[in-house]
Amino acid sequence: MKNYEAIMRTSLFFLIFGIWVMVVAMADKGITVNTSSPSSSSSRRPSVVNIGALLTVNSVIGRSVKPAIIAAVDDINSNPSILGGTRLNLILHDTNCSGFVGTIEALELMEKDVVAAIGPQSSTIAHVISHVVNELHVPLLSFGATDPTLAALQYPYFLRMTQNDYHQMAAIADLVEYFEYKEVIAIFVDDDYGRNGISSLGDSLAKKRAKISYKAAFTPGASETDINELLTEVNLMESRVYVVHVNPDSGLQIFSIAKKLNMMTSGYVWITTDWLLAVLDSQEPPDPDAMRQLQGVLSLRQHTPNSNLKKSFVTKWKNIKEKETNSFNSYALYAYDSVFFLARALDTFLKSNEKITFSSDPKLQNNSGSQSHLQLSALHTFDQGQKLLETLLSTNYTGLTGEIRFDQDKNLVHPAYDVLNIGGTGVRTIGYWSNYSGLSVNSPESFYGKPLNSSTSAKRLYSVIWPGDTSVKPRGWVFPNNGKPLRIVVPYRHSYKEVVTKDVRSPEGVRGYSIDVFDAAVNLLPYPVPRKFILYGDGVRNPSYSNLVAAVAENTYDAAVGDVTIITNRTRIVDFTQPYMESGLVIVVPVKKSKTSPWAFLQPFTIEMWLVTGGFFLLVGFVVWILEHRLNHEFRGPPSQQIITIFWFSFSTMFFSHRENTVSTLGRLVLLLWLFVVLIINSSYTASLTSILTVQQLTSGIEGLDSMIASNQPIGVQDGSFAYNYLIQELNVAPSRIRSLKDSADYLNALRLGPKFGGVAAIVDELPYIELFMSYTKCEFKIVGQEFTKSGWGFAFQRDSPLALDLSTAILQLSENGELQRIHDKWLASSTCSSKVADVDINSLSLSSFWGLFLICGVACFISLSIYFCRVLCQYRRFNPNEEELHELPEPESARRSARRTLRSTSFKDLIDFYDKKEAEIKEMLKRNRRQVNGHNDSPS
Repeated sequence: MKNYEAIMRTSLFFLIFGIWVMVVAMADKGITVNTSSPSSSSSRRPSVVNIGALLTVNSVIGRSVKPAIIAAVDDINSNPSILGGTRLNLILHDTNCSGFVGTIEALELMEKDVVAAIGPQSSTIAHVISHVVNELHVPLLSFGATDPTLAALQYPYFLRMTQNDYHQMAAIADLVEYFEYKEVIAIFVDDDYGRNGISSLGDSLAKKRAKISYKAAFTPGASETDINELLTEVNLMESRVYVVHVNPDSGLQIFSIAKKLNMMTSGYVWITTDWLLAVLDSQEPPDPDAMRQLQGVLSLRQHTPNSNLKKSFVTKWKNIKEKETNSFNSYALYAYDSVFFLARALDTFLKSNEKITFSSDPKLQNNSGSQSHLQLSALHTFDQGQKLLETLLSTNYTGLTGEIRFDQDKNLVHPAYDVLNIGGTGVRTIGYWSNYSGLSVNSPESFYGKPLNSSTSAKRLYSVIWPGDTSVKPRGWVFPNNGKPLRIVVPYRHSYKEVVTKDVRSPEGVRGYSIDVFDAAVNLLPYPVPRKFILYGDGVRNPSYSNLVAAVAENTYDAAVGDVTIITNRTRIVDFTQPYMESGLVIVVPVKKSKTSPWAFLQPFTIEMWLVTGGFFLLVGFVVWILEHRLNHEFRGPPSQQIITIFWFSFSTMFFSHRENTVSTLGRLVLLLWLFVVLIINSSYTASLTSILTVQQLTSGIEGLDSMIASNQPIGVQDGSFAYNYLIQELNVAPSRIRSLKDSADYLNALRLGPKFGGVAAIVDELPYIELFMSYTKCEFKIVGQEFTKSGWGFAFQRDSPLALDLSTAILQLSENGELQRIHDKWLASSTCSSKVADVDINSLSLSSFWGLFLICGVACFISLSIYFCRVLCQYRRFNPNEEELHELPEPESARRSARRTLRSTSFKDLIDFYDKKEAEIKEMLKRNRRQVNGHNDSPS
């Protein structure tokens, strides 16, 4: 019992002594701890407010930030108008670039009852300290923690006073897209800052259809040997685009080793985050050795406008005694602004009559009764921390870095970066990036307030000098120098082996049209392509091309070379080259030739048509004879000769070989219309007879795509072809109708058998295969309808493979120089068969198709005859002598009746005689009768 009391007395002594030492230490630093309740606090404005600073003093960032923070506090304290007489008491703790030490220093800082802390510069330490400030309600204003995950809701008291790496990685992704790269290798430090930054880079690249092909991480403080091994490993890989995201204090070591490994020569692309400019901006003048190692590197710097405030700070920097470097980096500007931003918010906070009080946190009391060396009870909660945080979030201040204002995600508005290119002895600005305008050669401030132009043409940078002192943009990738050739899968076909198949005699083990095209395209590339062909399938039946493409997407193979059709489902998982062969699905059906007979020449017209046509030939001949008989000596002569003339003239017009000329106007009109009718009849007869003699008829009812879908007859497709799924999924053809056929022999048998005997009514396949099949069968089958898909054959590569783009260009060159056609002619014989056939029903032409022509011709004949007979009758009545005698000698009524009967009986004969006379004779009679009549009228009565 006595021993226990002695121990208790000893412990109480040391506890009291420790508290006394702490109080003395605090008094020496001018800090007063107020553990009283808020009600006991003084209501007047405090004369001193404690603020903390956490940074690694002996670091690239720390050597710039420490003088800037001290200068900011001095400027605030020397200007009473800022805080109204309240002074800032700065308590600075060195985290010594250690997560453990940083945590201890943060806890010690919180014991000083600070209202806010500036820092830390490390994202790793910020993650730990954020839990502390959350518990104690102390706002943490970091000028250097850029980890994107620090913006999470679990860190409400963390305020990022610098740019978020989320935006920086978006800027790098835009650079990668601008220079048309698809893959990068990320080299980063394996801590919260590095991992989370690169994770954000991967997300940003994915939006640009690019990716991180390999993540090369090294531990903080890695040795030169470890970094050398890491760079040697990535140098064996395909990508030559490196994104370096490391700490400023160790980053230059990477480029020093890369220089020794000849990785800073032409063909390489190096892009760094803003850490590199933090190093170079701190050096005045730049280290010549470092500049020689960094030639051609692209880097980013946090953009700050060239304002008068910034120029004043540059002048002030020269007079700062505490500085360890002649120049400063952008982090110094953000740290300076952080202090001033806090001061402005504190002024607003104090003007609202808020008090600054601290109270003990019950959760930090040691109630277990055990002894603990961690005096957590010395930590106090800032009672007004939430209010100050709200004031900070609503404060709008313009400082050295521009406008400082937080958005809803607690990120600074208007994030922007300078894009720089290291060359010679200095750094050259080639453009800018902002989340508003993207890449541009104009400063971000010039875009704010203007309509956004998001077009690709608006994104531009000045020229870049790349590693190796060249202005030619590097290709960005090479074949990996690890002894592994390109794994190329080739379909082991059973049918149509002209396209691609196995070849034991060839060193490559394969041959065919597709292989020759691929080899020719590869030979045009400016670099070698080591490759190994791997057969896919057993050769007994054609492999599934969808499974083959999926194997490429799953990285089982690097590429697929063969007759791989480019379809939508496949383009979603792999990249295809430019098509080297046009293709599309067509329908093939069996056909038969119609049988002809010796009387086939009569089939073009029906019997009625033949009779009417013959009748009109005779009718027109007779009409023309009537109209020409009195005028044309060729239509005169003995009756037998006249009949022969009528028949000859009638039927000779069929061949336009009539020798008799027409001289009358009416005769020419009739003949002209009749010759037009004969032209139409001849043309129709010739066309119909040609069709009858040459027509091929379909043996099935399938005439095209629509009739194939509507029918219920079986359809054949090539084994392994995408046509099977296309018919089912796109055209809704029942699977039970589809038959898989292995080769051209199966095609032949299935079409010849037909659906009634276990075959198929039609085959659906791609046009190149069908052309080969048609050449095999000597045009026994025909293509009906049109191609109902438009696609082509291409080479498949894994997503974002740069080789796909280069080979596409090479294929276009092969097409332009004619080599592609030469390879086609070598392997694939074009079919000489007619590509189309119509199912023609052999129907003779009927009278219904021509009655209009015959009607016109008949009406013309009737009108012409009517006009002609009227004229003849008029002439006849005028020159009939019997009629004149009847007028001169009056007779009794009975005699007149007898004379009329005689006149009627003799008039028709006289009319025929009158008509048979020549026109010239009629005219002569006209003249003679006229003279007789005139002479009779002149004689005395």
